[in-house]
Amino acid sequence: MQPVTDDSIALKGTARKLLPSETAAFRDHLMRLDAASRQFRFAHAVSDGFIEDYAVHMSDMGSIVFGYFIDGEMHAAAELRKLGDHWGKAAEAAFSVEKAYQDLGIGSLLMGKVIRAARNRGVHLVYMSCLADNGRMQNIAQKHEASLKLEYGEVIGEIVPTTADYFSIMAEAMEDRVGYMLAVLDLQTRLVKAA
Repeated sequence: MQPVTDDSIALKGTARKLLPSETAAFRDHLMRLDAASRQFRFAHAVSDGFIEDYAVHMSDMGSIVFGYFIDGEMHAAAELRKLGDHWGKAAEAAFSVEKAYQDLGIGSLLMGKVIRAARNRGVHLVYMSCLADNGRMQNIAQKHEASLKLEYGEVIGEIVPTTADYFSIMAEAMEDRVGYMLAVLDLQTRLVKAA
């Protein structure tokens, strides 16, 4: 794998919502996580079988998943899960970034999208939990004004999104339209690579 630089990310990467049909891209990204990144994402070691099952059910539980793509391949993910049967007071956020793409601002970019998605769904509190030694996740949370507290060996972050307005709703709607077109282009890129 070639080293990744800020310049290559800025020129090539796109962040967008995943379509429900993109479970394979989500799965492939999670499979490429090294052992430490997997443990940071799931708070414990997980098997390939666990990841297969997790990815298949990506949108079953009302999640919104954002991916970061370069040349049609997903290298980072941010998930927003509703707590309960419908979008309401609280939701949970989770992130994963492949090792070669860490420390480039991708997690912070995706965090902003998750917070806006929560805001537009009337969520008043976004929870994040990470292992106490996951400094990267804690830094991202602090950049987005999360309050952090240590509980039972994990750090719990809480973010209070501002109330949705016309501009936040329109921005998400426009990004969704562009994201759909980018999803089609990403699919074409993957098909060409496979041929």
